[in-house]
This record gives sequence, C-alpha cells and structure tokens, in this order.
Amino acid sequence: MQRILAFFLLILLFACDTDTSDRNPYLQEIGFRFDINTNLPLYSDLTNEGSAIYIGNSQAGTRGIFVIKTLSAFAGYRAFEASCPNHTPSNCSTMTLDTSRNSVTCECDEYNYSLFTGQLLTKLDNDQRFYNMLEYRVSAGNGVISVTN
Repeated sequence: MQRILAFFLLILLFACDTDTSDRNPYLQEIGFRFDINTNLPLYSDLTNEGSAIYIGNSQAGTRGIFVIKTLSAFAGYRAFEASCPNHTPSNCSTMTLDTSRNSVTCECDEYNYSLFTGQLLTKLDNDQRFYNMLEYRVSAGNGVISVTN
C-alpha cells in the first residue's frame, strides 16, 4: 500500500507544472465564485444557445465576466474575464459585448475576441505577443450556472 501511495505522490510531484512563462502578466487570477440563476429574468437569455451576457458584478472577476450559452460541450456554457487580456486593467480595458457577432471588443485598441473560443480575432503583427481571454471554470445544473476561478 505504501508503494502505491509513494508512486502516486511521485506522479503528482512531476505532473505539477511550475512553468509560469505563459501566464498573463496583465491580469491577476483572483479566486471567486459567482452563481447565476437562469430562472431570474436578468439571466434568462442564457437559456438560449448562442446567447451571451455581461455581468459587471465586482465579485465576479476583475472587471466582471462574459458568459455564453454554447452547445452541450463545455457543460453548455463558457465564461471569460471582461478585462482585456492584453492591457493592464484601466478605464478602457473593460470589453464591450457585441451580441450580433458573439464577440467582445477592447476599447483601448479595438482588439476583438470570440466568446465561443476566447481567441483574439484581430490580426496583429507577427512578432507582437498577445494573450487570449482568461477563461473561468463553469458548472451548471438545476437552472444555476456557477462560475469560479
């Protein structure tokens, strides 16, 4: 039994990634939990596939969060930080939602991101370093969507 336990501890030790080179230097990854009751009129849009909302609550992310109802993949929902991943949080870094395209735009420089993937849609110079949107964990059940980091 001790050998098995030691084996699993070694796996955990070597499986932990201590490389922080891909961490976004602009955004802190703060811990939070925000529950969304889709039975409330404020959040009822999240019952329709392809619908997205902005939640500007100070207890959800750095500058709020964007939540989109996807297909059944990803537990049916995805959630992303509302602060632009390529700028330090500022007056212009809170992104705006474009529901007609299911994307968001950073007002600082008009960078555009997909809410289905979190990827930057704006073409940049080849040598320019950029970050995709910071995604949060989502679980859903019984009409409640929980977004956590």
